[in-house]
Amino acid sequence: MDIEGVLFTESEIQARVGSMAHEVAGHYRDEPCTVVSVLKGGFLFTADLIRHLTMPVSLSFAAVSSYGSGTTSGTLRLDLFPSGLEIRGRRVLLVDDILDTGRTLAFLRDRLIAAGARELKTCVFLDKTSRRTTDFRPDFRGFDVPDVFVAGYGLDFAGSYRNLPHIVAMRPRGS
Repeated sequence: MDIEGVLFTESEIQARVGSMAHEVAGHYRDEPCTVVSVLKGGFLFTADLIRHLTMPVSLSFAAVSSYGSGTTSGTLRLDLFPSGLEIRGRRVLLVDDILDTGRTLAFLRDRLIAAGARELKTCVFLDKTSRRTTDFRPDFRGFDVPDVFVAGYGLDFAGSYRNLPHIVAMRPRGS
């Protein structure tokens, strides 16, 4: 098996998601917001998060592809983006599973602002600051993670493991 060990258990995840939802709701109070979930990895976290939110929420999705050579990321391309009616003049919460280099969230943040978001906040489940190549900082974050490949709770490893209820560190290939 490719799993090296569990980093965050299901109960730790659910407790943190609940406390993050409290932080997010405190910011928005009772005012509606549009939650934009980054696919594919962010969907489980987003679903759990919005079930805890107390203000009116509308939900939309975004997807981004990166085209580069081998293991390096290249040009980012939008594959799915909310309509202008879902964004223009609204308070928007951009939600993703993991923040590493910061390129994807910075790219989406800029597109959402250009689409007319009145306010844009970001929320990430995992923050891997050791890999940051941009000056991007999330407004809300769940857990800090070391520079290891992680999977579970929506995050995949070679297309698998998204269904795990916990976060695991993956063993490097050849180990």
